[in-house]
Amino acid sequence: MLQQTQVKTVLERFYFQFLEKFPTLESLSQAHEDEVLKAWEGLGYYTRARNLHKTAQMLKTALPQTAKELLELPGIGPSTSHAIACFAFAESLPILDGNVKRILYRYYAKEKANDKELWSMSYELFEPDFAYEFNQAMMDIGSSICTRTKPKCEICPFEKKCLGKTSPLLYPQKKVKKKKELRERSLVIYTFENKIALFQNENNLLKGLWSFKQYEDELDEDEYIYLNSIKHEYSHISLRAKVYKKEVKKEEFKNWFDEESIDKIALSKADHKALELF
Repeated sequence: MLQQTQVKTVLERFYFQFLEKFPTLESLSQAHEDEVLKAWEGLGYYTRARNLHKTAQMLKTALPQTAKELLELPGIGPSTSHAIACFAFAESLPILDGNVKRILYRYYAKEKANDKELWSMSYELFEPDFAYEFNQAMMDIGSSICTRTKPKCEICPFEKKCLGKTSPLLYPQKKVKKKKELRERSLVIYTFENKIALFQNENNLLKGLWSFKQYEDELDEDEYIYLNSIKHEYSHISLRAKVYKKEVKKEEFKNWFDEESIDKIALSKADHKALELF
């Protein structure tokens, strides 16, 4: 959950609720993917949920205890495997999350560095005899002292040896933000009596989630009832959609849901916005 998402968001809205629903790896492994995605709903980056589910199904009852073995699991990269191995199983390894990277860039006065160079710097600064404490301290320093925009160099424990302390905001070099792709769509809520048609996503962005039908082309508004427009921002896409509804025959679509059953499945935030209009 902490990949790509702040601790505050995870703790306030998702972590404890998810653990209550799936208290063990075994309970998660036995769940249907729809249940897992519903519990993850609103957290975004749904590939993480599917990878977590796959991992539980592979392992059933217990995690491996070394970073090397953890790295073989779906969705677990070097930093995550090191973090789990260190914090849960006392393996002496450094970590490399976003906060730690920022400290390293500034400590060594590096404007740019690839992952290989960052790992090398991480090991150089690392205290192997106090791995747990060191990694926790690095994350805390990064989140509260060596912050992105207002670093507090005067109280930083690295201040004496930090090569970037005179101009910390120069490190790392700011990335040029890519312009988001603008997607303009027509979104249709098809109805039959008191039920709504939904379609399960196949694309990677929202794979497994249920959604309303989207069309790239403008629709003939004589055939549909226009409800309103919605906007939604993904990490790399800006969605602008006109929302319509249309009554059809039951045989036109396969999957029909009433209000109660919709509450039990996972929809994207954009589809929830459309549902509110409906």
